[in-house]
Amino acid sequence: MMRRSWGRAAPLPPCRHPTSAHWPSVNIAVISDLHLGNEDGVDSFGHVDGEFLRFLTFLESNFERVVLLGDIWETLTPRCPFSPRRGLAEARERHSEIARRFMRPSYTYIHGNHDLVAARVDGAPEQWSLDVDGKRLLFMHGHPYDGLIRVARHIVELGVFLGGWIRRAGWHRLYQRLDQLDQKRSAVSLDAARCTFQAWAMDVASNAAADIVVTGHTHVPVSTQHGARLYMNSGSCSNGRYTYLALDTQRDVYGVHHAW
Repeated sequence: MMRRSWGRAAPLPPCRHPTSAHWPSVNIAVISDLHLGNEDGVDSFGHVDGEFLRFLTFLESNFERVVLLGDIWETLTPRCPFSPRRGLAEARERHSEIARRFMRPSYTYIHGNHDLVAARVDGAPEQWSLDVDGKRLLFMHGHPYDGLIRVARHIVELGVFLGGWIRRAGWHRLYQRLDQLDQKRSAVSLDAARCTFQAWAMDVASNAAADIVVTGHTHVPVSTQHGARLYMNSGSCSNGRYTYLALDTQRDVYGVHHAW
């Protein structure tokens, strides 16, 4: 794969679990939805750890900060029900080198719904805002949009747990069908005018006076202008994908990348 060197500015201060920050300029990479698990046939990471570590080295070499935008760890599908803390520990033990890499000060970790337990274990926030180069950037995983998660989170988590056992049993067609139904329920569309997920994100951005709002959750990478505001989605680095966002606030350049 082609490696590029874009150069780096002076290092930024450590910012692992912030809720807001103010910097003069910044060059940021965003990845999300890795779903790193214990590799018992359920998690969907799909990478060899050594190769993914080389990808992280590429990001660290070309960006001042790497934002981990939720669902980094798969904690909802351990063998024991309702034990996300155990799931987090098992996943980090299985991918220990990656876990240690994420502890570096250049990483900012924002939890999602599959790694919600990181809010208690690590103090990971639900969102992060950044004022830089006269712009306000808002980062959030995006699961609060899902009304079912808001009103019946434990039922959703039970469904994810049962989905894990469906996959362990080898009933992959059934799992794919259930996953398709869930995707349809989420009302995510590539048509920005019809995508209710984007509409929700832009409402949040408006209330927060954010110029750029960045989410994950949907596994659908996209960059769409909504009037004066920009919506971006980091897609997913699961299933062997290398999808990431690049945000250069000094040059005012923002893009979706699928290779490194």
